[in-house]
Amino acid sequence: MTVSIYNTKSGKKEPFSPLEKDHIKLYVCGITAYDYCHIGHARSTLVFDMIVRYLRYRGFKVTYIRNFTDIDDKIIKRAQEQHTTTEELANRFIKAFREDMESLGNEPPTLEPKATENIPEIIAIIQELITKGFAYEVEGDVYFKVNRFANYGSLSGRNLEDMLAGARISINEQKQNPMDFALWKASKPGEPVWGSPWGAGRPGWHIECSAMSRKFLGDTFDIHGGGKDLIFPHHENEIAQSEASSGKPFVATWIHHGFVTIKDEKMSKSLGNFLTIREILEKYPAEVLRFFVFSTHYRTPLDFSETAMKDAETGLDRLYTCLAEIAKLPVHGDPNQSPAAGKKNVSKINSLVDRFVKAMDNDFNSAQALGHIFEVVKVLNTIRQSLPASPAESDLALLHASAKSIRELAGIMGLLQQEPVAYIKDKQEKTMGLLDIDQAAIESLISDRKIAREQKNWTRADEIRDILLNHQIEIKDEADGSTSWQVKI
Repeated sequence: MTVSIYNTKSGKKEPFSPLEKDHIKLYVCGITAYDYCHIGHARSTLVFDMIVRYLRYRGFKVTYIRNFTDIDDKIIKRAQEQHTTTEELANRFIKAFREDMESLGNEPPTLEPKATENIPEIIAIIQELITKGFAYEVEGDVYFKVNRFANYGSLSGRNLEDMLAGARISINEQKQNPMDFALWKASKPGEPVWGSPWGAGRPGWHIECSAMSRKFLGDTFDIHGGGKDLIFPHHENEIAQSEASSGKPFVATWIHHGFVTIKDEKMSKSLGNFLTIREILEKYPAEVLRFFVFSTHYRTPLDFSETAMKDAETGLDRLYTCLAEIAKLPVHGDPNQSPAAGKKNVSKINSLVDRFVKAMDNDFNSAQALGHIFEVVKVLNTIRQSLPASPAESDLALLHASAKSIRELAGIMGLLQQEPVAYIKDKQEKTMGLLDIDQAAIESLISDRKIAREQKNWTRADEIRDILLNHQIEIKDEADGSTSWQVKI
């Protein structure tokens, strides 16, 4: 099987093959470090964390670069508002970002370069562009000539003439063309500056990523990613700068994930629906957020709501409950006992890995892959519930091996990372504290039900079961005649 990826530039899924055998080079645009990260940032980092984990699972070496923009107009403005330096502000929010990534359970990239650590590389590319006639300097500012680059608009599918006709760009008499963009900005009072051949100043946003990707991955590399909002102008401008300077193709495959909305509206501080990662994780465990994100294909819009998060939590609990129940079973059984698992169920279980891989090979379809896991969990629950008092050796081996396989596959999405029995126990204890019935009352009702069953008063026995269910208590009649109970989570 071959991994296929939807390439934004071609507008279609394409079989993926790395430029260098078994080694994938991936660059993802990171944060502009001036504020705490929101759920949109969470989706971006989770999506590429999943993609990198899966590619490594498939046997590839992955060099994963994600940058930090630590000098930018927004950073300068926020630093001035807070009466601090851009360096202090950026480092503070880079530290907060890394704390958020650890809380989310994301694996760190191979490298996380900062723009300010790569000023010489940025200046070198700008100088190349000027030398080759793709850029020009005016009073300390340097601009890229968009009409000099023939393929401008190839990623976004935009035509330069149409862009000019519909552009809302402030008039800048320094520019030769209104669509030309800044590579270097001349120094202004109160701003941090670096020396350059064109005088003191600082880099533009777009050139930073071109310089860092070239430094760490080369002129041409496999995958560049980010949110759909970066397609134009940021990634379009990266292509122009990089290909004009190197004379080589920039990126083979472009991956862009969909937006996050809240109640079908784009996040906005003015609307009061701006949720940070920290605010979400105060209310929900990280794996619930991960489950919510991966229940939708990465290119599809993702609508955040309390209902959706509750559904994600319920789904995650179902997976953990199945694994916890299997973990309680003995490892060895009766080799002479007839198995409870039929051939059809065994076949469905044994095909899980192939079906999971097929889904993920199809443009990282995590939603479909999770669906396959749930199908097998349903089968495992059926087998487990039909086990006799002395289970067959083959049934126990199948259940335990399946549980291990499910955890391995789910781990590609950063799910089921906790010990299942401990997870369920902790969840039940927390839920127990919210119940409107205490343990003594539960035990008393179970005792009354036992008497009713002995008297063959099935109506009363069922009535007590329903009473307990109304209090979120599930009971199970064991093979030895006892009755166990647990909080329904």
